[in-house]
Amino acid sequence: MQAEEFSPLDMDAAELDERLAFIQWSDQDVQRLNQWREGSEELISACVAALYEHLDQFAEPSAILADATVVKRLQGTQRQYYRELLEARIDTAYLHNRARIGQVHERLNVGLKWYLGSYRLFLDHMLEGMHAEGSGNEALAAFQSLLKIVFFDITLAAEAYVGASNSALVASESRFAHALRGANDGIWEWALESDRLYVSDWWAGMLGFTPADVGATAAGWLELVHPDDVEGLQSALRRHLRGETASLYHEYRIRQASGDFLWVLVRGVVETDLQGRRRLAGSQTDISRRRRSQDLLEHAAKHDQLTGLLNRRRLNEYLADLLLRQSRPGARSAALLFIDLDRFKLINDSLGHAAGDQVLKHVAKRLQACGRAGDYLARFGGDEFVMLLDDLATPADAEDVARKVLTALREPLRFGDRYLVVNASIGITVLDARHTPEQALQAADLALYRAKDAGKARFQLFDQSMQDEVRDRLRLETDVLQALQRNEFSMHYQPVFDLHAPSGSAPVAVEALLRWQHEGEPVSPVSFIPVLEESGEIIPVGYWVLEHACRQAAFWQQHGAPHLRCSVNLSGLQLRETDFSQRVRDILRLTTLPASSLVLEITESLLVEAEGHSVASLRELAAMGVRIALDDFGTGFCSLGYLNRFPIHIIKLDRSFLAEAHHSHSQQAICRAIINLSANLGLDVVAEGIESQDQVDFLLAENCRFGQGFRLARPMTAADMQRLLTPDVGRPEIGA
Repeated sequence: MQAEEFSPLDMDAAELDERLAFIQWSDQDVQRLNQWREGSEELISACVAALYEHLDQFAEPSAILADATVVKRLQGTQRQYYRELLEARIDTAYLHNRARIGQVHERLNVGLKWYLGSYRLFLDHMLEGMHAEGSGNEALAAFQSLLKIVFFDITLAAEAYVGASNSALVASESRFAHALRGANDGIWEWALESDRLYVSDWWAGMLGFTPADVGATAAGWLELVHPDDVEGLQSALRRHLRGETASLYHEYRIRQASGDFLWVLVRGVVETDLQGRRRLAGSQTDISRRRRSQDLLEHAAKHDQLTGLLNRRRLNEYLADLLLRQSRPGARSAALLFIDLDRFKLINDSLGHAAGDQVLKHVAKRLQACGRAGDYLARFGGDEFVMLLDDLATPADAEDVARKVLTALREPLRFGDRYLVVNASIGITVLDARHTPEQALQAADLALYRAKDAGKARFQLFDQSMQDEVRDRLRLETDVLQALQRNEFSMHYQPVFDLHAPSGSAPVAVEALLRWQHEGEPVSPVSFIPVLEESGEIIPVGYWVLEHACRQAAFWQQHGAPHLRCSVNLSGLQLRETDFSQRVRDILRLTTLPASSLVLEITESLLVEAEGHSVASLRELAAMGVRIALDDFGTGFCSLGYLNRFPIHIIKLDRSFLAEAHHSHSQQAICRAIINLSANLGLDVVAEGIESQDQVDFLLAENCRFGQGFRLARPMTAADMQRLLTPDVGRPEIGA
């Protein structure tokens, strides 16, 4: 019997004919089975009922047949299938149906044992029925025909079942292989007893090898491992084989065909087969990209992003380790250099921060060239660098390195079409095991700022006196900020005299001076005034000084010195106050001092930095009648144009010009020019710092009318000033 067309089981006509011939299938077999089909309905129904009753006795098929509706439908399908067997029509529809039945059973996970066992029950019932209903020879011949088609059917269904199972397995393996390729995984297996190693194409290919290049034993694998990582891998293998770890999990480097090394992660699990032989199998993954990212993150965590030097965090680790080693017997000297670039802000402000960054990179390279093997260099922050010097023969060797650094930095740095010279100041401290990293850095920092105070572009070695001075200064600065609340401030007054008046004449004006007694000792204003300025405390203190000076001057005017003027030094922070002129007006009203009796002294630097609001305040004060004096004239950057722009009434000739005027022609010329300029502009001149009669004679010869200084009178208390003052109505007035 020929197949009608090509079957879905990839069975061509020749294959089908061959199979049918092998089972000796013929048209006579078809006729015998068709004869039995006409009277077999009752037998088929009994066979199906018996089959399902028998299947229900076993757990696995019973679970599938739990739904009565499903059972009824399956029984109907089974009866139809048995009828078709007896029709004995082998065609395309039949082949499709048998393939489908086998595939469905495989997908439903119906075991082949239940599938084949059902055929046995069917044949058993059919044999019994045929024997009961027909003659011996006819029944035997019919049953033989039934055996032919049943076994042909079994073959088709079993092949479809196994084929579906194999297809699922192949698909699963394909998905697994694809997943491994996507994960950069290579497969390996190692039979421990025979030392036979298998590696997949992907395992070897990720290294640029073939499996044959790797070899068939573990030795070939280990030969590719980086020498520094062999012991770590072997240790991980031993621990897993001894049962100390649930699985093998280890990262290491392995050599590629190019000679470079690749970071990989190996995973594996040891298993024992039924014969007791152990094998270790797993995968190997390329993790080089992750390791590179990890290395970059670790590097970034320990290094400065701009210069590539160590950062502050890593420096502290090395410094702590170095200090620990200093405590060990026989340790050689070590030192820390704190390096700060001089006037680096000027580079940023003039050339921009991008240019400043380039300068820092070049500086970092020069500093690296000054170090020795075993030294550490870090960018501490901004334009600050720290160099750790280890294994010094003597502490003095640190000074040699500092000199080398200063020399290297002095070399002009070419930047575009210009050259820059970058200098630095350096603080040095010899490391002591008793100190913490913070104390070592603090000591070097103190030495650094001592070097800057000494003129920059030099180095300074730390000594304990620096720490003592800083501690005392901190205490002093803390206390001065509380001095106003503690009533520790007082006022002194330095007289200003008419140099043309007879000897013994009363002063025509006084300059109010702030004094502070700290723990019973006087503190120089040079020490505490800058602290008040930096903290902003100079504003309330300044108003306190202004009110006390005005009140005292008003008192003196009412008690014998009606024309006395009082000068008060003004802070730039006060002048920037939006309500400063109104505050002055309120103080004058409160103290009853006439505005014309008050002189406010401002410095050249304050005048240069004055903003629009400050200028307006000065003009408002001048409109009130307050006189403005320009202190330290000629020592700053004030141009002559400022004398016309601002309401200036008095010029104070700085003591630095007068100090050498009696025997220096150049200094005399400067003093003479200032005095003549002031006279031509209608401004009074007050000479400061008069300390000798020669200076008095020079000023009189140059027609400078007013002066103050130790030669004339020292600053004194209000009580002493009261005794000095006598009424003199005809005396000239400053700023008249």
